[in-house]
Amino acid sequence: MMKRKLRMGMVGGGQGAFIGAVHRIAARMDGLIDLVCGAFSSDPARSKATGESLFLPADRVYGSFEEMMEREAQLPEGERMDFVSIVTPNHLHFAPARAALERGFHVVLDKPMTFNLQEAEQLAALVQRTGLLLCLTHTYTGYPMVKEARQIVASGRLGKIRKVYVEYPQGWLSEPIEGGENKQANWRTDPGKSGIAGCMGDIGTHAFNLAEYVTGLKVVKLCAQINTVVPGRKLDDDGAVLLVFDNGATGVLMASQIAAGEENCLKIRVYGEKGGLEWKQDEANSLWLKWLHQPAQLLRTGGPELSTFARHNTRVPAGHPEGYLEAFANLYRNFALTLQARLSGETARPEWLDFPGVEEGVRGMRFIEKVIESGKSQQKWVEF
Repeated sequence: MMKRKLRMGMVGGGQGAFIGAVHRIAARMDGLIDLVCGAFSSDPARSKATGESLFLPADRVYGSFEEMMEREAQLPEGERMDFVSIVTPNHLHFAPARAALERGFHVVLDKPMTFNLQEAEQLAALVQRTGLLLCLTHTYTGYPMVKEARQIVASGRLGKIRKVYVEYPQGWLSEPIEGGENKQANWRTDPGKSGIAGCMGDIGTHAFNLAEYVTGLKVVKLCAQINTVVPGRKLDDDGAVLLVFDNGATGVLMASQIAAGEENCLKIRVYGEKGGLEWKQDEANSLWLKWLHQPAQLLRTGGPELSTFARHNTRVPAGHPEGYLEAFANLYRNFALTLQARLSGETARPEWLDFPGVEEGVRGMRFIEKVIESGKSQQKWVEF
């Protein structure tokens, strides 16, 4: 394995941004990555101020992502960034990701992957052509017990999967707070920046991704009811989707941002012929197994009986809580270990390769488009 840290650049994540700081914490948690440059804002002065606050040299803080890609590519191989992390609103994902890949840089990209499905398919073709790595930050797949759930389903212990319930209720948009000082509300409810979906694009895609990740199944058909509850809002803030998977199993997906009083109450239940499982973010260290003719079983993070995938993504002994930041960091660590192996000419372990990529990104964008298509249709059921 290579004997140096990976060098990361960042697009977006300037002062006052939420997710950029989360990415920076996650990237440095395991000591594998250093932030070396950035174009942190479309405002060059704000980008410069952010770079100063992060103690970056002035000549590695850029006024635009175009300038950053061009100048970083001109640096000697031992100095330039190895990959770029893109943490902008949805409408600003595609252009910097394309520019990075075209100049030979690997990419970590916030979800959903692009503004629309056409951009996602173009990005997927570019990743295939260049052979470069792309990690999509579907954070919740990074939790150790979510990885354990996937391994249990794949082992066949639950039998053939029959039913999937996944839900993601939030309450933060129960009132019309867009149009004020809340930057997150402003862009996430703006069709020009968020895309054709609001709630379903923001958190519905997380629920969809979690269902496919845990079960290993693919959605082939769906039927959606999409609601805009708060008067005057331009995008959906609530909805429910019936799902049909490629093995014949059926599912129900619910996502809402007007569930007053809820925070980030993501939950999944999967039922097979022999038993089921249940995981929720509120108690992320726990995974319940429920058996047809046996007592329910509680698995906990850090237990010696867990799979190598769960253990690899656990940092502390059992009983010590690991949460959102650690799950986020697991994506960066697995991406970094995979990239280090590639740069060293070594083979990446299966546990390292376990992070969302471009395929999940395309399916997420197709989910958004099909959900909105179904929501507007009188026929309702649409092929995925």
